[in-house]
Amino acid sequence: MSDKNIKYITTPLTEETIRGLKAGDSVRITGPIYTARDAAHKRMTEALARGEGLPIDIKGNVIYYVGPSPEKPGQVVGSAGPTTSGRMDQYTPTLLEQGMKGMIGKGSRSQAVIDSIVKNCAVYFVAVGGAAAVISKSIKAQELLAYGDLGPEAIRRYDVVDFPAIVCIDCEGNDFYKVGLAAYNKE
Repeated sequence: MSDKNIKYITTPLTEETIRGLKAGDSVRITGPIYTARDAAHKRMTEALARGEGLPIDIKGNVIYYVGPSPEKPGQVVGSAGPTTSGRMDQYTPTLLEQGMKGMIGKGSRSQAVIDSIVKNCAVYFVAVGGAAAVISKSIKAQELLAYGDLGPEAIRRYDVVDFPAIVCIDCEGNDFYKVGLAAYNKE
């Protein structure tokens, strides 16, 4: 794929940017993204249920479902590949309602998440599993922000440059796993 077929986007995401993305688009993301996995998602939704605020401002922001390995000397982060997104499905609609605009992970999402993506004008990106070492090269800085006791599942801010991903579910609910399979089956 040539660079002219890649969409370069920045975070936080705007509605205009989100509406310009279609399922199957290759993107390179630059800007801050936040990390959180299921344990952190559970804590955030429990905090909201108690009427408390979130430890980060997720409005317009992207959460990367990752549990990085420890960095080696001279590295910003160790291997940082995506984890299975379905484990966050029970929490995702709540966070989308709070203004989160993007997620990065791997695997399919539930219909409830797809419906919430459409309702809240958001986007779901997939990163290539097995390419953790390559992905980690796009992470230029990291900062621990919350839930440090969760270790690799803590919430961190990553500053990324040209983070490689693919639009899996766009704001219209088109799912690349389904669209791509349908196109393949027609051949």
